[in-house]
Amino acid sequence: MGPESFSVIIPSWNGAQLLPACLESLRAQSWRDFELLVVDNASSDDSARVVRDRFPEARFLQLLSNRGFSAAVNVGIARSSRPLVALLNQDVEVHSNWLQALAQAAENHRETGAFASRMMLYGQRDHFHSAGDLYGRDGIPVNRGVWQEDKGQYAEVAQVFAACGGAAAYRRSMLNDVGGFDESFFMYLEDVDLAWRHQLAGWGAVYVPEAVAYHHLSASGGGKTASFYTGRNTIYVLAKNMPAELLREYSRDILVAQLRVLREALRSWRGEAARARLRGQLSGLLTWPRMLRKREAIQRARRVSLDALRDLLQPVD
Repeated sequence: MGPESFSVIIPSWNGAQLLPACLESLRAQSWRDFELLVVDNASSDDSARVVRDRFPEARFLQLLSNRGFSAAVNVGIARSSRPLVALLNQDVEVHSNWLQALAQAAENHRETGAFASRMMLYGQRDHFHSAGDLYGRDGIPVNRGVWQEDKGQYAEVAQVFAACGGAAAYRRSMLNDVGGFDESFFMYLEDVDLAWRHQLAGWGAVYVPEAVAYHHLSASGGGKTASFYTGRNTIYVLAKNMPAELLREYSRDILVAQLRVLREALRSWRGEAARARLRGQLSGLLTWPRMLRKREAIQRARRVSLDALRDLLQPVD
């Protein structure tokens, strides 16, 4: 087992229709030094049969209840052992050199904790979903390059704030240092929360353009569930992770951004997703003190300067 050996973890829920294509793309990988785990959140479909019958090389771990994306990933991390953890959504297919490119990036960037894929839209393979993720000074995360046509603008390796958890790799040493995914997030923005923690601790993130993945956008989620957790967890990320000095410095931008979310949701009030986003935002505002104990530990562990963090965050237009 070499230093670029992977544990590939796929958190799954009712993925019987999506998992075969995802797993076939892993079966076709040119880089073969990996173990494969599918962690199932108590699916009610034929996921177990599909994986066990058709993909015996995968370890299928079935949870007794739906504990959410974050918990499923943590179970996979705990039950695996390789030095690199590759995380893949069940609705993502990867190019045959995906792991090869991530392995090379890990070799080239030994002090980096996270590696972002070149995520393209499955139905429009010349359009980006994410070329690594950014984080604004207004507290809003952004998929770098989202919806843009590929014209070579993201063809180079680059430092980014975060790796989109739909297709990413992480050093196990970094996860051991800062902790895994926060299970109180359940789903959505858990990758952004992890990025804050590893950036605060001095572990960077690198975008790897050769690590290509194709995302069936929202095939595994979306709608009102995504809207609720996005609304709530956006506030949780801020409450846990942004240093107090930066919260004060960017308070106006953060307030304006939250008011914009509120206004847009009210304009679309008849839609289920808009109402769910409002409920999530309200839930975050009412329950953010739950994050304070975690916040204290995270801020005590900070190893980077405020100036370095300012440089990481995107100015508001």
